[in-house]
Amino acid sequence: MTIGLQGFAMNKSELIEELANRSDLNLKVSETIVNLVVDNMKKALFDEDRIELRGFGSFHIEYYKAYTGRNPKTGESIQVSEKRLPFFKVGKDLKERINQNGSE
Repeated sequence: MTIGLQGFAMNKSELIEELANRSDLNLKVSETIVNLVVDNMKKALFDEDRIELRGFGSFHIEYYKAYTGRNPKTGESIQVSEKRLPFFKVGKDLKERINQNGSE
């Protein structure tokens, strides 16, 4: 994983490859590990639990009330139902590190 390149994104399969490359694990074992972590994070959010990864950040569910919105094409009023969405809050250490790299 290259850090500091603007526009660089890592998808799940690249994360699996990176784990395999940085460890003595083969691709299949790396895939199992990544899938276990992601699946358990999803389950925790479905169960409305908070996930905290110290030094990285936390994930939780935000609640949004129903409201009356507007269709941007027609201008017609529409009722938007209440919803729950996952939310990520960056950790202090990561935020500081990103700001240090950005100011150099």
